[in-house]
Amino acid sequence: MEMDDFTMQKPKPYPGSTSTIAPLLTRPKGTKSFLAPKAFDSFRSGPDRSFAPALGENGRMYNAKAAAWNTAHTPLIRRLKGRHLQMIAIGGSIGTGLFIGSGAALATGGPASLLMAFIVIGAILFCTVQALGEMAVTFPVAGSFSAFATRFIDPAWGFASGWNYALQWAITMPLEVMAATITLEYWNSPIPSWASITLFLAIIISINFFSVRVYGEAEYVFSILKVTAVIGFIILGVVINCGGTQDSGYIGGKYWVNPGAFHNGFKGFCNILVTAAFSFSGTELVGLAAAETHNPSKALPTAIKQVFWRIAIFYVVSIAIVGLLVPYTEPKLINPNNISAKASPFIIAIESAGIQGLDSVMNAVVLIAVLSVANSSMYGATRTLQALAEQGQAPRLLAYVDRKGRPLVSIACSAAVGLLAYLYTSSVQGPAFTWLLALSGLSSIFTWTSICWAHIQFRKAWILQGNQLSDLVYQSPIGSVGSWIGFFALLLILVAQFWVAISPAGSSATTPGEQATNFFAAYLAMPVVLLFYGFYKIWYRTKWVRVKDIDLQTGRNEFETAGERRQWKEDMGEWPRWKVLYKTLC
Repeated sequence: MEMDDFTMQKPKPYPGSTSTIAPLLTRPKGTKSFLAPKAFDSFRSGPDRSFAPALGENGRMYNAKAAAWNTAHTPLIRRLKGRHLQMIAIGGSIGTGLFIGSGAALATGGPASLLMAFIVIGAILFCTVQALGEMAVTFPVAGSFSAFATRFIDPAWGFASGWNYALQWAITMPLEVMAATITLEYWNSPIPSWASITLFLAIIISINFFSVRVYGEAEYVFSILKVTAVIGFIILGVVINCGGTQDSGYIGGKYWVNPGAFHNGFKGFCNILVTAAFSFSGTELVGLAAAETHNPSKALPTAIKQVFWRIAIFYVVSIAIVGLLVPYTEPKLINPNNISAKASPFIIAIESAGIQGLDSVMNAVVLIAVLSVANSSMYGATRTLQALAEQGQAPRLLAYVDRKGRPLVSIACSAAVGLLAYLYTSSVQGPAFTWLLALSGLSSIFTWTSICWAHIQFRKAWILQGNQLSDLVYQSPIGSVGSWIGFFALLLILVAQFWVAISPAGSSATTPGEQATNFFAAYLAMPVVLLFYGFYKIWYRTKWVRVKDIDLQTGRNEFETAGERRQWKEDMGEWPRWKVLYKTLC
């Protein structure tokens, strides 16, 4: 049959419908709707993005360029504002180290050693944070300093320092929950320890389970309360010192004379350097939050500048006040193997003044502070784990980020580690506190050392590859000189800590077993980091990154063009002097 025959055929007629049933235009009553579930839509992965495998086909070769690309194109969402970052920088990590750990440090070294240790660590941290700020503004990538270690130093060291940092915060979280439970005991609360631990864990996990914006708002409120309380304590401390307590008149510096300003000599000073470092740990979280900060070019420099005021006011001044009000022979001061409910020297100082009710107010502030640090701990652990997975240095599953920008698998792992807080309800609560602190105590020192060395490498590469320092969006005011000072000072602290780990100040250990226990309680983090580094170095055969080979392009911050920066500098030239001074310092 030809084509014309098809075209000439008439369409076949179909009979009309004989149905007497009306068309079904509405759903009959009683039927159930099976709509696509939307309640769990946000838990699905975000928009598809390309992922560059950081490990070769044989699993033995490391691709640093692929790792850098992944951290630069992270699925984390930028929802943190400048005000969030500023409060995280000022008061984000004021917690157990300052309010409770300073008690043991005071008992070990005396008020002068305690103040000197905080000043030394504060100066080192200032150098470190300035270096971090310069790199984090230039490269606001996921993982921040752990990614910088991989990129600028050695992938093996990036692996070791990254896992060291992740473990530090993962372990600090249950440590802070234990401390929160300790603060409740001050009121002789009838709430069982397991119940309070459960409640605190639920609060912390819930905050981190929501978007990063909720975390930022929570830390914003927590930090305001902590900063207000510390300032109030400083004012009250001056009044108590000048007016005297209920048992004495003017105090002045009498506790520096009797029982004395120093305890256990130089060894006592060295012994509390790590306690001071633990108290300051968390300041570097500002750099880690760069990958989730809206407009890091403006928010990060402001937050970095405010670190100086945090060190000078909230730590050094408050520690000086504590040293004037509490003698190092005070029996209530905490010791590592006997967790006391009234361990905070801040509360002891208020109690000695006999002001009714104010000690409870301060204890409530301590409770809020340690919960805040626990919250920050979980944030630091989850973001570091996610970044390690992006770089091929952790299981790929940990890199999973949902549509709201939450690293859900990393959150779940960190929450599981948080269950260690229940050790407080056991008979080994004292040793548990000691060994958890041992795992996280030196971690800050390693992290800061890594930041300083990475910045030195970064500056060398920046100049060698033809860039000008004026091209940096944010330039550290102390430059690479500050990083060199911080680097060597931190190495000296590690040497000093090794010395006191072998022979602790005031130790009564006589048997080899007791001496070994004391050593690892003070220096456990060192063999752990070396083990991680050696394993990765041997397995993947990585090499130290040469300065000429450092990648300064992938993930580089190009938010501000050269013209915009030039216009900003011209506008700054018209500012009055007071504004120039304010912007320089704040």
